[in-house]
Amino acid sequence: MFLDNRQVAMDSVLEALADSLDYFQDNFERLRPALRDRLKPLYEERGKALRELQDLSKEHLDILPRDADVERDDYLWLWSRIKSFVGNDSQVLLGELLEQERVLMQALGTAFTHPLPDALEPALERCWKNCRALIRELNAQHKR
Repeated sequence: MFLDNRQVAMDSVLEALADSLDYFQDNFERLRPALRDRLKPLYEERGKALRELQDLSKEHLDILPRDADVERDDYLWLWSRIKSFVGNDSQVLLGELLEQERVLMQALGTAFTHPLPDALEPALERCWKNCRALIRELNAQHKR
């Protein structure tokens, strides 16, 4: 079965959300405790958004949920660890988390250009706001 453009766009959002959550969970212990405490509620909110969007996508777009790209996650984790040897581990990790947000924002922007079912709009808008809040927090921490 081939996916239409709306389904592909929504699938990209779901994949970016799953990848972002997975990357955060994989690197949770590398974060400073204070930063963990600040980011954890935002990622918990993201987990809820992912589950909601998966359910809505299945119901309205016939998209089945799928897991994060494990090979990509392994590569990103390894690459991040290598960069940490030559730079500040915290700054490298913040940069990687910001990159995850950039990918998600791009996927959300693409999804918003397609005629999606009305039921998806509020969930996508909450996801957009969550992403912006995470970017603001990560940028604030990156400057420190």
